[in-house]
Amino acid sequence: MENNASVSVLNVIKRRKKSSPPLSNTTTYIQMEEITWKDYEEFIKDHSYVIIEDTKLEIGKEWKIKEYQPKRFELEATTVWSFPKRGKWATHYLNAKYRGNWAPQVARNLILRYTKEGDTVLDAFVGSGTTLIEAKLLHRNGIGVDINKDAIMVTLDRLRFSYNTLKNKLKTWTKTYVGDARNLDRIEDESIDLVATHPPYANIIGYTKNSNHKKEGDLSKVGSVEEFANEMRRVAKEFHRVLKPGKYCAILIGDTRRHKHHVPISFRVMQSFLDAGFILKENIIKLQHNMRTTPLWRKKSVQYNFLLLAHEHLFVFRKPEEGEKVEKFKESMRWW
Repeated sequence: MENNASVSVLNVIKRRKKSSPPLSNTTTYIQMEEITWKDYEEFIKDHSYVIIEDTKLEIGKEWKIKEYQPKRFELEATTVWSFPKRGKWATHYLNAKYRGNWAPQVARNLILRYTKEGDTVLDAFVGSGTTLIEAKLLHRNGIGVDINKDAIMVTLDRLRFSYNTLKNKLKTWTKTYVGDARNLDRIEDESIDLVATHPPYANIIGYTKNSNHKKEGDLSKVGSVEEFANEMRRVAKEFHRVLKPGKYCAILIGDTRRHKHHVPISFRVMQSFLDAGFILKENIIKLQHNMRTTPLWRKKSVQYNFLLLAHEHLFVFRKPEEGEKVEKFKESMRWW
């Protein structure tokens, strides 16, 4: 007899035969491939590290954990979030060198505010696994997807710890996949309680350039902002499909500069999600700290008269309820 956790998994994950074709409208995108703990154990027999962008990340060791929960944590109450010190509880301290990942404080705020225990959280650009670590610590089910298999191996490595509390005997589960966020073909319609993710900002950081497992479809290789926004619209449509009505989708996205002028990637992405049918719930300004390139560019910003970007946008979108009258939200929806 299946236990509750097994039944919950089957309600979210499609049981697809290997010979099944991809979805008809996503034929150019790779299908999701589950990466299991057995796959991870085989991988670390031959690999003691992986390289993401230009950063060497060790895996396969027995990691020490000093504390499983943050000290003096409080939910954010305003639309400006600032975390000068990235959280180091559980295995988060191992991911400090992973470029472009979000602070665990961001994931924790989103999960606590928009889900309850036993809900399912999806991160379709899972990277080093920050969101899934927080989902595990907070007794949520987690699904992580990434185009880079090396990133999935890092995620599984960081999830390799036991965490049980006396107050909660809820059985939860975690699944990881190599896949493309534009084709979440192993996830059922309206089965996800929260999408929380941090996609690349066009081609600012190349996440697969030194990977052992290069695949087509890496959005961090897209240089054109227009093309990137179009591809993120396809991502948004998939997120809209898998998300339950009335539930939330949170996207952290930043901007860039070209020719000393601001390029608002974030707002182009926001429009892509509104175009897919989402309603904008929040626009949170997340301040950036300890950026690697700041010392190099500080002098140039004065010399060439431009300001350094030191913030990102955390957009929180809501999928309307079935049959919901959304006219009153028209100013928070697609207006063009």
